[in-house]
Amino acid sequence: MQRRNFLKYALAGAGAVSVSALTGCGLVNPGGASAAGGGGKTIKIIVTESAPYQEPTKIAQKLLEAKGWKLEPTYVTDIIQPNLAVANGEFDANFFQHNAYLRQFNQDKGLENVGLFYVYSAPGGIWSDKYKSLDALPDGAKIGIPVDPANNGRALFMLRDAGLLKLSDATVIHTSQKNITANPKKLQFVEVDQQSLAKTLPDVDAGFLVARMAADAKHTKADALAFEKDADQIPFRIVVAARKDFAGSEKAAALKAAYQSPEVKAWYASYQNGILPTPWDQDPSADVAKL
Repeated sequence: MQRRNFLKYALAGAGAVSVSALTGCGLVNPGGASAAGGGGKTIKIIVTESAPYQEPTKIAQKLLEAKGWKLEPTYVTDIIQPNLAVANGEFDANFFQHNAYLRQFNQDKGLENVGLFYVYSAPGGIWSDKYKSLDALPDGAKIGIPVDPANNGRALFMLRDAGLLKLSDATVIHTSQKNITANPKKLQFVEVDQQSLAKTLPDVDAGFLVARMAADAKHTKADALAFEKDADQIPFRIVVAARKDFAGSEKAAALKAAYQSPEVKAWYASYQNGILPTPWDQDPSADVAKL
């Protein structure tokens, strides 16, 4: 098994260097500077540096400003620091992860961050720069899949549904290579940090990508070799998350109203032909209890 990963080691504690570096930049304050739930009209949020996160945040920022609030976003590409920064009180909330990742990260790090509300769904698919269908994959083909436990089984489920694998019974977020019971084409899995999957796609025969990363790599749902079923997408709805003491606050309510506004919905409808649904009528806390 080949592994080119960052997340596995960071979750195990080897991310300390990255934590220290960001501490120096003010992103993570182990002393617990209390931004979360504090007074005033300023809301601090840490956001992934990608269009489906940045553009709605810019819209929300303007809407909040019109109502007397000040939204202060900090944009990052890291997927470890946002939860730590919120838990330590450096930020009120973060906007970068789906429910399954939040649940797994809380378990691994002993945190109690909670999903406040959904912004969009992040379906995934399997794409290839070399082949036009899963049937065309050769024996021994290399398949890039996410290394982190919350996303590891997503490609395996799609390959199972296409008849290329057999898996023992498990939900999508609890499935890994250990669940493979039959692999007739002897597919090889290259586990990669999810932020690097698009970059490594040319080096493998096919690879898993979430839809927004596929769009960045100039791929569409139409050219996917496989795409997640609606039911399998539920754990991968993107949440705005915060500490428990922030949930239910006036700031949290204002943040939800801005992100779940008609203006934000219109932006998602225009992005890549509406590839990212907005499940605003669903409750993240109810969904996470089922994971």
